[in-house]
Amino acid sequence: MEAIITRCGYRCDLCLAYKPNIEAHPENRQILSDGWYKYFGFRIQAEDIYCDGCLSEGDKLIDKSCPVRPCAIERRIDHCGQCEVFVCEKLQSRLVDFDEIQVRFGEAIPQEDRQRFITPYENKARFTNRFA
Repeated sequence: MEAIITRCGYRCDLCLAYKPNIEAHPENRQILSDGWYKYFGFRIQAEDIYCDGCLSEGDKLIDKSCPVRPCAIERRIDHCGQCEVFVCEKLQSRLVDFDEIQVRFGEAIPQEDRQRFITPYENKARFTNRFA
């Protein structure tokens, strides 16, 4: 699958909740629910994990309260890296950085966990490397 970068810099194609990934591996719903809780502290029930992706017109989104998506749509930009106020408060609240999670978690994060639960959302490095 080709890389699909969201408005905030997450990668749909790597996200276990993304529609094609759920359809191929529905068992990942519970794995993702547990992983998000473990590393980010929020729980979404497994049966509710399914996302069309914020670039789609679909109505199934994991984060219906995301402040970034409507802002980017209103500004008519593909992603926050194209915005004149990059990095704004809205994006700042959604930045994910592996090193910060590692420190907060307090122990080594297994590579498989990083790939499943963190890498799809590591937008801080993605934007920094792309727009520095």
